[in-house]
Amino acid sequence: MKKSYCPIDTFINVVKGKRKATIILHLFQGDKRYSELAKLLTDISERMLSKQLKELEADGLITRTVFPEVPPRVEYSLSDLGTEIHPVLKSMFKGGILFEKSIDEVDG
Repeated sequence: MKKSYCPIDTFINVVKGKRKATIILHLFQGDKRYSELAKLLTDISERMLSKQLKELEADGLITRTVFPEVPPRVEYSLSDLGTEIHPVLKSMFKGGILFEKSIDEVDG
């Protein structure tokens, strides 16, 4: 995570990426295994999902827990920081719905 000129830019730079915000919103609903996230995010490749998860973990928004089992089980969950930014992402979600409605009205 790197600071930008403006805190808004810093925030956007951390959560931008292929479905990062959506991953955070899904993890707010509860811990998920990789396969569960892959089923929820069918529009990105497994390689891209892995990349986004690694970046979110590196930025401190999610935690990755490996359970010592055979075969190994891995779960992803929100960190405290990830939980703190949830209201912001939820507001962005609502804003997206407003924009989509206005697009539908123009196209309609």
